[in-house]
Amino acid sequence: MSAKQKMDVPDGLSEEYYQINKDILGSFNKYRPPLNIYRFKEDVARIMPYYQAGGRLSNEQVEELAALNDEGLIFVSRADHAVYVKHISYQLDLVLIDKNLKEREIADIFQQALTRRLEEFLDQPVGMVFQKFWTDLLVLTEYLWNDPQRIKALTRRLHPKHSLANHAFNCGIMGLALHLRLHAKNFEEGGVKRKNFDHLAAGLFLHDMGMTKVAAFIREKEKPLMPDERNKVLQHPMHGSEMLAKLDLKFPEVEACVLEHHERLTGTGYPQKRVGSAVSPVGRLCAVVDSYCAMITKRPYAEAMEPMKAATTLAQDGGYDPEITKHLQAMILTQKM
Repeated sequence: MSAKQKMDVPDGLSEEYYQINKDILGSFNKYRPPLNIYRFKEDVARIMPYYQAGGRLSNEQVEELAALNDEGLIFVSRADHAVYVKHISYQLDLVLIDKNLKEREIADIFQQALTRRLEEFLDQPVGMVFQKFWTDLLVLTEYLWNDPQRIKALTRRLHPKHSLANHAFNCGIMGLALHLRLHAKNFEEGGVKRKNFDHLAAGLFLHDMGMTKVAAFIREKEKPLMPDERNKVLQHPMHGSEMLAKLDLKFPEVEACVLEHHERLTGTGYPQKRVGSAVSPVGRLCAVVDSYCAMITKRPYAEAMEPMKAATTLAQDGGYDPEITKHLQAMILTQKM
């Protein structure tokens, strides 16, 4: 039973402080927790300082703190949210057990954790590093599987500036948001398999992994690419496909995202110049998301475009699936309301 259930704790308390889960408290350094800790004093019905970051708890205090936490009397301040986010982002599964965090706070944690994992993987795309990303990705899909509406807070945490990792995060979140919107009825009726949802998420986040094989000076060039430089960029979907084989990551959803995110329904895309129905539903989704997320971020060679303008531009281009671009526009309108 929580402290709020046991005694008269002011209703506004959760706006400034929240109870800390036992498992999360246990994940901190035993003697030197990284943030301030507070205790609810029953006799005065107030939150009082218990430990200040930078100090050290004695053995007796460690035992007392655990006991008080069991009674629901230990709190942390929302003013220390940044420290809390950073800590949990390294142990992401903790978000699934902390019932005191708000959705927007959990969105901060996912953004930080997944972007860092993507940076690590894109810097060193090998199996051992991928497994760390995969572990955190499954925390995200579990979180959304339990309540697809949670994706809304995550779509408000997109990175404004382009980098490979930032773009990967943005595309993963926006792709899942569009997928959940497009298939809302199937989710409600249990018509979506969890493993397919996991594989789609992996594909959306990793669709551009082949760009790691393109030299950074080409990716970050501010001036128009030379023909030989452009040819190297055009090869990145095939490079990505080769990387999938080495990682033994040959799921259809992942392959479609990696190989088809630059295909266009008009046959003007690459690398295989597929036309119409030859572009898979997953490939169509990833194509819209990849272009949209690139357009709304600041890149070395272009300023960020306003979201609705970017979505409208895609909707007017016959190379993109009109049903998907329609839902993208509707989703952006909903976010503004």
